[in-house]
Amino acid sequence: MLVGREGLRACNGCLIHVDLKDGKFWIQRDGTEYGIARELVDAGVPKDLIVLAFRPPEVRKYTEFATT
Repeated sequence: MLVGREGLRACNGCLIHVDLKDGKFWIQRDGTEYGIARELVDAGVPKDLIVLAFRPPEVRKYTEFATT
């Protein structure tokens, strides 16, 4: 979680959002510097089990990860 203030207004948000769906990691949001997809690959998760869901479906086919 990101928590802070913008002037008088309180702000918060989710840094990482990953869903497990049909046996795959669907990365909805990745605000990390290194990248959660790289972390998963480094941990031994095959790229065909990682979906960059924050990318539009028509763009996912150009990545090295799963499309759906």
